[in-house]
Amino acid sequence: MTVFNFPIAVSLAIFATTMSTSATWAQASCSSDGQRTPTALIERFISADCDSCWRDPTTSKPKSGELALDWIVPTAKGDDAPLYAAANRDAQYRLNALKQAAPKTTFNLRRQAFAKPLPLRVARGVALGGYVGASIALTPARGNTATNRLPIHPMTAHLLLVEEIPAGTDGTPVARNLVRNSLEVRWNEPGESAPQADARKRLYESRPMSIPQGSNPDRLRVVGWVEDVKGLVIASAASVCAK
Repeated sequence: MTVFNFPIAVSLAIFATTMSTSATWAQASCSSDGQRTPTALIERFISADCDSCWRDPTTSKPKSGELALDWIVPTAKGDDAPLYAAANRDAQYRLNALKQAAPKTTFNLRRQAFAKPLPLRVARGVALGGYVGASIALTPARGNTATNRLPIHPMTAHLLLVEEIPAGTDGTPVARNLVRNSLEVRWNEPGESAPQADARKRLYESRPMSIPQGSNPDRLRVVGWVEDVKGLVIASAASVCAK
């Protein structure tokens, strides 16, 4: 995943901004609050060498309630690859985690989300100095019962900064959520204390995420999901930004 190496001044400015009244409103207007939980996640990997794949009208489309994410995988051609400008090293890291080789053309992965997922919230703040503050939080379901407590087993949270590409723009005949940056966080790792009293507390992560050159800040939103050690999606969310 991306290593965050940003100036301290920029980091402080981002968090100071997200704490201000105007920025708090901006973050609230680009969150998953009140949005439908995705029923399935579709990850579409495209080789940076395959510009025809990006233009393919038969690209697998999500069904109602599903969410599709698009990763452009770098290749040995480097900046000579047709889709190099949109390629992301995190795409290769993601494939490695899935134990999948880089595709020559495309590779799609579809995963069903839990029928009763835990409440997950993702949000982003305003863009500032080439960065945007983003957060992911998993909270217990309502009700004071043992089944509503957060899992205490190891989990992995994924937070993605994606750019919405409408169908018919930028050469794509289908709508896309192009992954621009990503963060992977491990929760409840072995060795961490996880007393029963903490099982009802939320799990939370907030980071500044860099905005790659060429991205359109007006089309950026955040998507997140949490999976267990078996790779099952136990929670997912996608923000919708007010225009």
